[in-house]
Amino acid sequence: MRRSRSGSVLVHVPDHFRHFAAVDWSGAVGERQKGIAVAICTRGDDAPKLVRADERWSRAEVLDWMLGEMPPDTLIGFDLGPALPFADVGAFFPGWNESPADARGLWALVDRLCAEDPHLSVASFVGHAEASRYFRRQREPLGDRFGTAPRGRMRLTELAQLRQGLSPVSNLNLVGAAQVGKSSLSGMRLLHRIQHHLPIWPFDAAPATGSLVVEIYTSIAALAAGRRVGRTKIKSITELNQALAAIGSAPFPGSGAIDDHRSDALLTAAWLRAFAHRPEFWTPAGLDEEIARTEGWTFGVA
Repeated sequence: MRRSRSGSVLVHVPDHFRHFAAVDWSGAVGERQKGIAVAICTRGDDAPKLVRADERWSRAEVLDWMLGEMPPDTLIGFDLGPALPFADVGAFFPGWNESPADARGLWALVDRLCAEDPHLSVASFVGHAEASRYFRRQREPLGDRFGTAPRGRMRLTELAQLRQGLSPVSNLNLVGAAQVGKSSLSGMRLLHRIQHHLPIWPFDAAPATGSLVVEIYTSIAALAAGRRVGRTKIKSITELNQALAAIGSAPFPGSGAIDDHRSDALLTAAWLRAFAHRPEFWTPAGLDEEIARTEGWTFGVA
């Protein structure tokens, strides 16, 4: 990879995508999750649509849909962290001899330790004698290697999110309504399975053809659509359509209430369509070869 003068990785800015999809993901226990929603839209300004709107998804079904039914040339975003902090101390799990050297090794480790866990769940990993020492867990003492930072250890992209006024949560935190650790770990099991079928940015370069997986943070889409910090969740179709209009999308049909998982997916799919051409999102200043290999980056964080 080459670098710009700012140090960021120079990449091809793809302009071939014909479809834009967003997945609101869940790491909750069980097979089918109300917290999973998939939305997709095409080029232009047509309203985004929910995929299998009448069904409750399983994580395995999302994987199968991506590999078997997702349209070609799709930019698909997942609302999860594809890696854990690495740059701050030079390791995912400092002091543990099984700590992987890069994100792909991390995906493999999580999947191996969770081989007996059904539905791409991760109970075996968060309960592992060594791995659990690095996480803040529910109803248990703070892991002795969780760290002392008030928010927990952060990836560089999450520190950049803080500077943008967002409120990211450490992927090592498994406590509270805002925790993202379990969804991120279960997402790593999915990434481990798709990595030889679909490129995953920035661990892979953006392709000139075909589909691509990126990490998204749905609050970025909401702020771009005029929502305020702390008020990014949308629970009515009226509010959803106001946000869609702000980013140049036709309205989603219907009226009344909508759960925020579906509204997050719908708005973020339309946001990907509207913002995928922005060069600064493909060449953020903090992204270099080492971060692209270890921590990854959130699309939309410049």
